[in-house]
Amino acid sequence: MKQIKQLSAILMFWLAGELIVKLAGLSIPGSILGMLLLVISLQLKIIKPKQIEEVAHFLIDNMALFFIPAGVGLMCYFDIIKQEWLPILLSMIFSTLIVMAVVAFLSNSKKQDHE
Repeated sequence: MKQIKQLSAILMFWLAGELIVKLAGLSIPGSILGMLLLVISLQLKIIKPKQIEEVAHFLIDNMALFFIPAGVGLMCYFDIIKQEWLPILLSMIFSTLIVMAVVAFLSNSKKQDHE
């Protein structure tokens, strides 16, 4: 029963994100907005980590399963990927480098704040 409550709490944030996106006509995925709402709720201590901890650990431990549908979906677009492989590859490389640079910068600035 405890796990059902925890999963329901997480799914309610997902649903809230989906509803907000639909009603506001936003161009971001509802699941992303829902998880952002969950993070904000955790930061503001509206939701305590203990309230979702067990299911959250289960979902993180089994995260690889969530990549299977995306990987299978790619098979439908092999012809497009074959035609556009260079821009796709370049965007993957540059976005990875940008993320690494931002994380390094933030990590370094956080370290300096603690010194």
